[in-house]
Amino acid sequence: MTSRHRSGAPDVLQVRDLACRRGPALLFSGIDFEVAGGELLCVRGPNGCGKTTLLRCVTGLTRPDEGTILWRGEPAQTDPERMRSGTAYAGHLPSLKDDLSAEENLEFALRLRGVATTAEERREALAAVGLEKRRRIPARRLSAGQRRRIGLARLALDPADLWVLDEPLTALDDAGQELFVDLLDRHLAGGGLALAATHHRLAPASGVVRELRLA
Repeated sequence: MTSRHRSGAPDVLQVRDLACRRGPALLFSGIDFEVAGGELLCVRGPNGCGKTTLLRCVTGLTRPDEGTILWRGEPAQTDPERMRSGTAYAGHLPSLKDDLSAEENLEFALRLRGVATTAEERREALAAVGLEKRRRIPARRLSAGQRRRIGLARLALDPADLWVLDEPLTALDDAGQELFVDLLDRHLAGGGLALAATHHRLAPASGVVRELRLA
């Protein structure tokens, strides 16, 4: 599986003194980390510790109570569109429209991101993740793992430098997990960076893998 060429600009995600609350409960505070091109940071911790919230703060979907997020040296809130255009976010659940086919869902998701692709590129991406014969089937008729594979095809075609991934191996069988790790390996080898909340051990051949634990 091949991924699209991404920009050659140096890409660094920096998080400084981040804190976030859910109602009266403090999920986390004083979070500091940095991820540069070719690096994967795995966020680990027990259920309810704020892993998903941390990812949503980085993507701008949730506003932190304290702290700063910098993308390429600039505060993300200064130019949120710049941050969004450089980030591909894959949530814990696949964001699919059940009545659309796998191919239509892929095209729709990429258009929302402003990513132009050809029909041939989309077909090739779906074939690479094992959905060639199912690309015209409505998403509601696909298994959970097949639905996740549409997301893998989207990542393969999205030129975003930063991947923010919430439990990316959920529902994938062994072959699907191998596809994801291969895709992640290519992303890191090409200078991309990734932030992933996961309970699984990710060991791509390329890049540097580090870990952040939330209590």
